[in-house]
Amino acid sequence: MSTTGTTRVEVRRGAYHDSVTLMRVSRSLAERPDVAEAMAAMGTDLNREMFGRMGFAVPADAGPNDLVVAVRTARGAPGRALDDAFRALDELLRRPAETGAFGAQEPARTAAAAARRTGAGLALLSVPGPQVFAEAMDALDAGLNVMVFSDNVPVEQEIALKEAAARRGLIVMGPDCGTAVVGGAGLGFANAVRPGPVGVVAASGTGAQQVMCLLDAAGVGVSHVLGVGGRDLSPQVSGRSALAALAALDDDAATELIVVVSKPPAPRVAGLIREAARRLDTPVVFALPAPGEDDLTAAVERALAALGRPVPRWPRWPAPQPPVPPGRALRGLFVGGTLRDEAEAIVRESLPPAAGHALLDFGDDAYTRGRAHPMIDPTLRLAAVAEHAADPACGVLLLDVVLGYGAEPDPAAALAPALAAARADRADLAVVVSLCGTPGDPQGRDRQVAALREAGASVFASNAEAARHAVGLLRGLGEGVPDE
Repeated sequence: MSTTGTTRVEVRRGAYHDSVTLMRVSRSLAERPDVAEAMAAMGTDLNREMFGRMGFAVPADAGPNDLVVAVRTARGAPGRALDDAFRALDELLRRPAETGAFGAQEPARTAAAAARRTGAGLALLSVPGPQVFAEAMDALDAGLNVMVFSDNVPVEQEIALKEAAARRGLIVMGPDCGTAVVGGAGLGFANAVRPGPVGVVAASGTGAQQVMCLLDAAGVGVSHVLGVGGRDLSPQVSGRSALAALAALDDDAATELIVVVSKPPAPRVAGLIREAARRLDTPVVFALPAPGEDDLTAAVERALAALGRPVPRWPRWPAPQPPVPPGRALRGLFVGGTLRDEAEAIVRESLPPAAGHALLDFGDDAYTRGRAHPMIDPTLRLAAVAEHAADPACGVLLLDVVLGYGAEPDPAAALAPALAAARADRADLAVVVSLCGTPGDPQGRDRQVAALREAGASVFASNAEAARHAVGLLRGLGEGVPDE
């Protein structure tokens, strides 16, 4: 029997596997009783950094197209444990390639072939960003609208795809389109919401989810949510898909009001979209989290008023928080880019500039090259929770948790123990969570809330209220938003 555990690092040249598969493989290996730590990932710079933090030495010539697998056995594990773990790895990697029973129909190899078999009108593409252009063009040529989940797609290719779609009377949703609801079907990351009169044009996935969830809390549903990709309102892309989506929802009889959600847009493009909205028959409300604009919650409240619906008290689940000593900083650790942007706008309006405030978006392209989105794989953010909680300059941790189809099946299972450990080490650390979800989401919203509150976090359904609550704690105001 080994007394210290042993380590093995393998590099498999040119062996590509998608990030979701590798995340699941890593979890399966790490859960083996004789394994202390395990990680399987492509050899990107970010992943190499993670291997290093775990104490694994990755060969210097391992690159982003190479699969790196590292396993460390537990103390007292038998000598065969490493070999058993790597045999399990090979089995896990083979499973996605299995094609089923003898005689089963071969899978379609192109989007056009799949469209011919099924009669579908929409293709959802999730392949590595540098390879998605040809697949998307094939789908457009087959007469399909396209949702491109992939990120890290060159902007020149995005423009070319959207121009090709316009010539064909189609829409390209994306690239980096994480959320859509079409005809009641949720695509990508989507929440369980009721059907209703509000159509959403979204240049933001988590922004659209926040709007959907708040509407649902008010008893109002959505007709369609047409994601257009986070760069659509940039100067280069100029709102090409947003304009097409506005026109499509204006023609939809089930849509009585449109909400446009975006990360802070380019001013010229925002003006272009507002001018197009003025020409529609359907009223339009804008949710553009930025200084001088309505935050997402305020925009939903305006939409409810326009529909003649009452504005509810947004759900919140407070927990006791310690007094925050003066001069401490706020650290925001987000999986949703627009939720981060909204919180940053509120912080800038409410707090004087101070060294140490930082709000990070772990869903940014820089963090997802060769890794699953943090709504699926929480590894990087969990490491950041421990890092920032250990910093004595940090007074408040502000996080988001996004539920829904496609997201991590039980985010509180890993996050709540990490927060509880942080609070145990730092009696003066406050924790605030913005939870974007509905009672119908598969993770069980109320169960997630209970676990996070038990770990010491105050939880809010409104991201804007969560940010203001965190600011109030830093300013010594106690609960920044009234509990009752």
